[in-house]
Amino acid sequence: MGGSGSKSKGFWPFSGSGSTDDPTKDGNEQSMARVRSFPSATPFVLTRRSSLYFDEDGDLAHEFYEEAIVTKNGRKKAKLKRIQKNLTPQGIIKLDIPCIHVDFPVVLCEA
Repeated sequence: MGGSGSKSKGFWPFSGSGSTDDPTKDGNEQSMARVRSFPSATPFVLTRRSSLYFDEDGDLAHEFYEEAIVTKNGRKKAKLKRIQKNLTPQGIIKLDIPCIHVDFPVVLCEA
């Protein structure tokens, strides 16, 4: 379920359960020790990949359609045809408000 967390071990400093040398540590101390071992790592997500695309005119949208005239039994009918070629992804965008990473192991609020 979920599907938004990373599955690779060791890629993100908060994911995976590395080798436990000291069995007396509880889970919270282990995760905080792992956090301290990566001083440049942060639990915040500051950027994300955009789901928007540019077309050849420079317009920005999720999807692009063009109107196509279809003749069927002598009658002309207008249909919308989805454009999937010549689209360029917007790329990485900066978030206005940082989010907490999915794999961050600390409970923030326990009600």
